[in-house]
Amino acid sequence: MLFMTNETTKLIKLGKNIHKARKAKKLSQNELAELLNISREHLAKLETAKRRISLKLLFTLCDVLKIKEKDLFNFLD
Repeated sequence: MLFMTNETTKLIKLGKNIHKARKAKKLSQNELAELLNISREHLAKLETAKRRISLKLLFTLCDVLKIKEKDLFNFLD
């Protein structure tokens, strides 16, 4: 069984919320990546918790999707 740290679990949940927010705006990974000025591969890694998001990119993502940062972190206590 794979051991996941609390940090890993949170990154997975954050990635899922990024994915949900993108889908809610009816954007493909390519479309959102272009708006964020990153590669589709980079975005895919963020959504699957294979890469950590920078604060700068997090704020840009929220601006582009017109959501609040807290909406991406709704899994926190």
